[in-house]
Amino acid sequence: MVSTSLWMDTEILPEAGELKGEAHCDVAVVGSGIAGLSTAYELCKRGRSVIVIDRKGIASGMTARTSAHLAPLCDDLMSEFRKLRGADAAKLFYESQAAAVDRIEAIQASGKIACDFRRLDGYLFQGNSMPADIIDQELEAVQEAGAPVHRLVGVPLRGCESRHVLRYPRQATFHPLKYLAGIAAVCETNGVRFFANSPVEDVVERDGAVTLRTAHGQITAGHAVIATNASIADRFQLHTKVAPYRTYVLAFAIARGELPDALYWDTEDPYHYVRLQTGPDDQDFVLVGGEDHKSGEANDAEERFARLESWARELIPALGKVTHSWSGQVLDTIDYAGFIGREPGGEKVYLAMGDSGQGLTHGVMGAMLNTALILGEDHPWKSVYAPDRKPLAAARNFLRENLIILQNLAEYVAPGEIASLEELKAGEGAILRHGLEKIAAYKDKAGELHLHAASCTHIGCHLHWNSFESCWDCPCHGSIFAPNGQPINAPAVSALRPVKV
Repeated sequence: MVSTSLWMDTEILPEAGELKGEAHCDVAVVGSGIAGLSTAYELCKRGRSVIVIDRKGIASGMTARTSAHLAPLCDDLMSEFRKLRGADAAKLFYESQAAAVDRIEAIQASGKIACDFRRLDGYLFQGNSMPADIIDQELEAVQEAGAPVHRLVGVPLRGCESRHVLRYPRQATFHPLKYLAGIAAVCETNGVRFFANSPVEDVVERDGAVTLRTAHGQITAGHAVIATNASIADRFQLHTKVAPYRTYVLAFAIARGELPDALYWDTEDPYHYVRLQTGPDDQDFVLVGGEDHKSGEANDAEERFARLESWARELIPALGKVTHSWSGQVLDTIDYAGFIGREPGGEKVYLAMGDSGQGLTHGVMGAMLNTALILGEDHPWKSVYAPDRKPLAAARNFLRENLIILQNLAEYVAPGEIASLEELKAGEGAILRHGLEKIAAYKDKAGELHLHAASCTHIGCHLHWNSFESCWDCPCHGSIFAPNGQPINAPAVSALRPVKV
């Protein structure tokens, strides 16, 4: 299987070049996913000069791997959010996420962006053999937060006719990269400059300005927004409050009209999620996702896709062939809201970190919030997402997620996965022990070996091979490295150390 999402055939600003030399602007935005491009849009519309810079191509990161649900309710259930943060914060959370969907609707309408945006119903339905009281608890929490909700029985999925269900009106969906292509075009018209393939290696705030350094250039800005989901500015503190999870998505062909157009997700753990996407002629696509696990803790994508396909075909018999399969990484926070706002201890650097499974709405909402803060405005959502908040009620989640760091570092004393490099087949990666050192070994299709220290350059956690995505995953904080050792996902900014055997 090859990891290719339904959205990846949409290129955005392929002509964007590398940063070389010095550049200056009011605000530098690091990251060009929906958080970064939305931030650039909001700022340039308010008259600020903006530079967007990315380590890869524009909008080629995790936004291209979403399933593109626009659901303004907490991905981990509003009832769970209320337990940790209280009713007032839950209400503000819902209002902010709903405002993000409203903002997307308004922008695509005013800019005439053809991105398949549409409002529709969302259905949370009782999972197989799951208790019904989850629905009761969620109904109460959603109503208290002020969101429209209706209780009913059954959804149009086979075997689910008598399941307990909550229907949420005015959810939405769209084609995320077509939307971002429209956003980028507006940004360019308003003077935003874009630099691709320019990894930011250092962010320094000094003398009332922020300097961002790359291998071949430097940006000096009045403010910076680090919109990389896993921040490259904060080295460790905030990363202890987030955890990376990998999720899997299949796209199936289906005849138009075979499944009512809506968002569907169940109460299983991990849960499944379903949506439609408009296709050519009389064919649509059904996106089915789930089978989540902690990043780096499993390397069994084929088995997970098989279970996902079996689940989907059982509930939706009209599904045709699988057309696309992909995975993505989400960064869950311990109290279900992102860390968005001024970086703790700084004055000019702002963060947009921790999507908690809602990267699209978090990205747009975070752009609205950070823009207001940069412009010196107060904002009612500030306390919900404040990066310096101390979520004491989430202490259990904090301890559970950080236990993985101790377990991971203990792997350095364990044996390797292979005893010699001769065991590696072309296209495979594995961990080899060489004396006291663990080596991340990869053999490419041409038979050439790529050998690096198996230590993440963020804080040194032990890496694991991901055969489906052909990369090295860090289970601790979500860094991802290419087989050649180059970092392709934050928080790591430095390449793996080459080694010789």
